[in-house]
Amino acid sequence: MSDSTHQVSADQLDIPDVDVALTVNGKAVRGRCEPRKLLVDFLREDLGLTGTHAGCEHGICGACTVLIDGRASRTCTTLAVQAAGTQIVTIEGLARDGVMHPMQQAFHEHHALQCGFCTPGMLITAIDFLNSHRNPDETEVREAMSAVICRCTGYQGIVNAVLAVSRQPPTALPE
Repeated sequence: MSDSTHQVSADQLDIPDVDVALTVNGKAVRGRCEPRKLLVDFLREDLGLTGTHAGCEHGICGACTVLIDGRASRTCTTLAVQAAGTQIVTIEGLARDGVMHPMQQAFHEHHALQCGFCTPGMLITAIDFLNSHRNPDETEVREAMSAVICRCTGYQGIVNAVLAVSRQPPTALPE
């Protein structure tokens, strides 16, 4: 007696693609994708925004963090269809007219990156944190930034960069 199971792929189920309309980095965008497509894959594959990185794909490492309606969110645990109608800011949307966002500038000045894989998630997480914590101390910054895993820097440069920006006037993000 055979103990085989037959697996069915999504293609075999003939599940229709769905429309996804949202605003990314201030621009209205539309796309069609499978209902099960992750937002990180939609951003990277369908919209060509490859700055958002897929790391652990379980929501643990934070490399895929973007702002969704102003809040830091993991794109590897969010379906593209769940983001329909939202406003998203990715790493590509931080600079304005070729001028780096103050957090990007501070990361550069404080040597807060090495390989760069976690950097998009770190920057977005830091901006989100400072939007609700204007005068953090070092312990609060370390706690907040622990939401994104970095294997290169040891975090000191990151902490210094976030603290430096926290002392500056708030900077509005693109809508």
